[in-house]
Amino acid sequence: MLKGMPSRYAQWMYDWETRLTSVDDNRVVRPLDWGVEWTHHWPGRNGAPASQSSADLLHYFKSFNDRIIEHSDDFYSYRTPTDFRLERREVQVFSTRAVPDPRLEARVRGTYAEFLRFTSPVRTPYPENDMANARWFPAAEKNGRARRAVVLLPHWNADGLAYNSLCRALNWMGLSVLRLSLPHHDIRRPKEIHRADYAVSANIGRTMDAMRQGVIDVRCCLDWLEGRGYEQFGIVGTSLGSCYAFIATAHDRRIKVAAFNHASTYVADVVWQGQSTRHVREGLEPSIQLDDLRQVWRAVSPMVYFDKFSRWPRKSLIVYARYDLTFPPELSRAVVDEFVRHRLDHKVVVLPCGHYTMGETPFKYMDGFQLAKFLGRSFA
Repeated sequence: MLKGMPSRYAQWMYDWETRLTSVDDNRVVRPLDWGVEWTHHWPGRNGAPASQSSADLLHYFKSFNDRIIEHSDDFYSYRTPTDFRLERREVQVFSTRAVPDPRLEARVRGTYAEFLRFTSPVRTPYPENDMANARWFPAAEKNGRARRAVVLLPHWNADGLAYNSLCRALNWMGLSVLRLSLPHHDIRRPKEIHRADYAVSANIGRTMDAMRQGVIDVRCCLDWLEGRGYEQFGIVGTSLGSCYAFIATAHDRRIKVAAFNHASTYVADVVWQGQSTRHVREGLEPSIQLDDLRQVWRAVSPMVYFDKFSRWPRKSLIVYARYDLTFPPELSRAVVDEFVRHRLDHKVVVLPCGHYTMGETPFKYMDGFQLAKFLGRSFA
């Protein structure tokens, strides 16, 4: 084999990944929008752009990112909601595909579950998005054991059924789970879109606001769990959900066990290099380049928060895929290097698959086993 050429297995995996990322043909290319209006309610706002020129808008966001990072405990602070409630509701798929899978729709029709609902402390122009939603998977009570719970964050564009099997597996291990719908996802998706495009897009301010909202909603879930007597807390995030999970963990000392299923450094690098975000890059590239994009999205990127993540002791798991075309492995390895450099208690698992193929047989079982084993042992 020639040096630098992928092995037959690697090429097979890359081809499989490419097929899976090409299934959805309803991705929309939108041009760069600075989204300054989304910054108006953020803590730390100081003035406005000097003009609407690209140079002044870039300077505004760079400076704002500096302030956010320095005072991120304020940026990710909130008032605990007062309207927590459990609702019994019919389970829905909320497919993001152009043609929903009728088999999934049929499988859940007529089934019901409990969902935690509350008004998100972060408000947006979309009322449906501002009503946070988390499916509740309570574990059976066991006498003498501290009550333990996990907040689970799905991947970008996950439907309403993703990770439900993992939630039930964690129940068997005595862990209750809140599966949080990310901002602009499933029941929270604004009516004008068919995918969760507003969570990550060519709109700079809106993407940052969605990240802030997701992190704060996680912390609200912990408040609700504490109010119900839970004492030990963990978090699991996949792909985009892992970014939310890392930043939430860096700003909330209550999270003692954290699993990052796919991990990366900067949001900008994933958008620029990832196969599943090609349409976002296509909208951005005529107007902004990677170095500047990294600067204006630093405050919602895990890489800048390792010092704050290190403030409190906890156990972490980093799972990444060797043949990932969405979160390139070199970005995941850079995250692992930071865990090592900061001398954090962590474990690394590398699976022989890609980003999308991690959700396919047999890799989804390998991944689920690693996550469940880690969480079970870490809480014990």
